[in-house]
Amino acid sequence: MPTQSTPLALTAGDPSGIGPEIALQAWLLRERFAVPAFYLLSDPALVETRARLLGLRVDIKVVTPGEALNTFGSALPVVPLDNAFLDQPGEPDTVNAAGTIEAIERAVTDVTSGKAAAVVTCPIAKKPLYDAGFGYPGHTEFLAELCRGAGPAPLPVMMLAHEAFRVVPLTIHIPLADVPRTITPKLLADTIRITAKDLQKRFGIARPSIAVTGLNPHAGEDGSIGREEVEIIRPTINALAQEGLNVSGPYSADTLFYPPHWQHHDAVVAMYHDQALIPIKTLAFDAGVNVTLG
Repeated sequence: MPTQSTPLALTAGDPSGIGPEIALQAWLLRERFAVPAFYLLSDPALVETRARLLGLRVDIKVVTPGEALNTFGSALPVVPLDNAFLDQPGEPDTVNAAGTIEAIERAVTDVTSGKAAAVVTCPIAKKPLYDAGFGYPGHTEFLAELCRGAGPAPLPVMMLAHEAFRVVPLTIHIPLADVPRTITPKLLADTIRITAKDLQKRFGIARPSIAVTGLNPHAGEDGSIGREEVEIIRPTINALAQEGLNVSGPYSADTLFYPPHWQHHDAVVAMYHDQALIPIKTLAFDAGVNVTLG
């Protein structure tokens, strides 16, 4: 097993989904895949019930974060939430929103206080959270708010990664009709800068190469199929290149994601959710990891 001084904090996610199974299977496969020690922030009763339902033999132990490292080798450590979960697999319910949100908040607090090394999130169901009054588009924006401290919230940048293939959607969970007016020089420049900085700092790439897609078919055909590339995207890329960043584009998205093309770059910044996520989910559906930059 990896040597650790602090465990990872795994959030419950939506208990009606696959979050409990992810936690149970990760613990069962801990030796085979050298899984770092973690604790699950959840409702212990639900975890035990789900293990029985799935026919999984897992010892579960209620712990504090400080007890997780010593427990992990022999039992799945579960740090109990104040909010209990309604156990109904496959049927999301707003009653579970409080516990889902609590798990994320407590995981972030555990990291910032030094009790945990990092946050790993199980999947959430957004609609029951929205129906319960959750005011953020998703995990990424909520994590940014929780990390803001006394200043403004940092810009959260979502990256999907599998080995050398990394994609960053500039706009994320918004209607497609809102994408063109959301693309601004500032948003694009800030996203590229954050991507480059974290590729250097967290991935060890000395001078990352970043490719940028266009918004329109064929990257706008020099303005004949839309003006965003001419008026916003290309000028921003040129300005960043003058700053010294290794960034290029805009490229037509229908050819950039051909492997011999994207393999020349360390990351691709795409203009909207599906433009970025369809390629990586096609090539690495079960292996891609969502990483929050910034």
